[in-house]
This record gives sequence, C-alpha cells and structure tokens, in this order.
Amino acid sequence: MAFFDQLCNATAAEQQYLLSAPAITDTFAGKISLTRYTAFLTQAYHHVKHTVPLLMAAGARLTDRDEWLRKAIVEYIDEEYGHHEWILNDLKACGADAEAIRYSQPHFTTELMVSYVYDQINRVHPASFFGMVHVLEGTSVAMATQAAGEIKSALGLPPKAFSYLTSHGSLDQEHVAFFEELMNQLSDETAQQAVIHTCKVVYKLYGDMFRALPE
Repeated sequence: MAFFDQLCNATAAEQQYLLSAPAITDTFAGKISLTRYTAFLTQAYHHVKHTVPLLMAAGARLTDRDEWLRKAIVEYIDEEYGHHEWILNDLKACGADAEAIRYSQPHFTTELMVSYVYDQINRVHPASFFGMVHVLEGTSVAMATQAAGEIKSALGLPPKAFSYLTSHGSLDQEHVAFFEELMNQLSDETAQQAVIHTCKVVYKLYGDMFRALPE
C-alpha cells in the first residue's frame, strides 16, 4: 500500500474526532455566528503565520540525502508565504479589528498545536511537519468551499471575507495531489512514522481548537 493511503488509514479515527467538533457540524447545519467565524479566523491567523517558519525549520534539519524533500519545502514556502495576511484581510471584511488580532495571543489549543509541531521537527524528524500539512490541507479541501458557502449564506458577508477558506477549498486539489505524490516518495520508515504520529496528534489538537471556539 502506498504511504499516502497508509497515512489516511492510520489516522481515520483521529480525523473523525476533528470532524465531529460542534463548530464544524453546526456550520454544515447552517448554524453559524459572526462571533464564531471571526474566532475561527483569529485562530487560523495564529497558526498559519507559523507555516513558513515551520517549513524553514524542517528544511534546515534535513540531511543531504533528503535534498528532494528540501526542494519540495522550497516550493511550499513559495506557495504559502503571506497567507496569514489574507486572513487578516478576511477579518477586516468581517468588521473585526485586524491589527488588534495581529498582536493578540492565540488560544492555548492553537499554541499547543504549533508548539508541538516545532518540537516534533526539532526532536523527532523534520518530515513530521507533513503530518500537520495532511490535517490542515486535507481537511480544508474536503470542507472549506462548502463551509464558505454556508457561512456566506447564513451571515451575508461579502466574498472578500472568505479568501482563506476559498483558497484552501476545492480549487486546491492540485496542491493535495502534489502532497500525495510527495508522501508516496517518502520511503524512510522513521520519517513515515513521524508523519503518522504528528498527524494523529494534530488532528486531536486541531479538533480541540474547534471545540474551544465560542458558541
């Protein structure tokens, strides 16, 4: 079995923990408040702003044997740079004080998730980062476009309030295909286990972040 399929199978239970969070199930039932949406965007800002630093940390710890993976990390950095600013623009479109959010503190669930991935990169294996990628990108592609539609319908917000969700929605299928191909090239068992373990924990921590959002 290809490693990407192994990753999906090994983390299916943890994925269900995330998807069963009330903030997610309520959204697809058409129950969403502006307070909850802006709280979600606020936490998204606080973890997305670490995407490029996490990628840089992972790339710096790879060995020469993993140059092919470092090349992929460079591509990810190119693709991901500046996305946290998109989220602040979405927050402005929602009427929130984006500059206050920029300098605010994340919820501890968000902080734990980011800190955990830094630790895994530094202490276990730099490929651990891709466990987080699988959670965030895989979940986004599966849900983001539909969620944006439900939220827009419920709250009447303008399209410019959804750049983060729509950019990570169904139009991002090509990015997910790239990730699948990349994971299927990852043959080192230690790296594979690091990705699986990180993915399991991040599903739990990301699920806790959603569970911490206000009603």
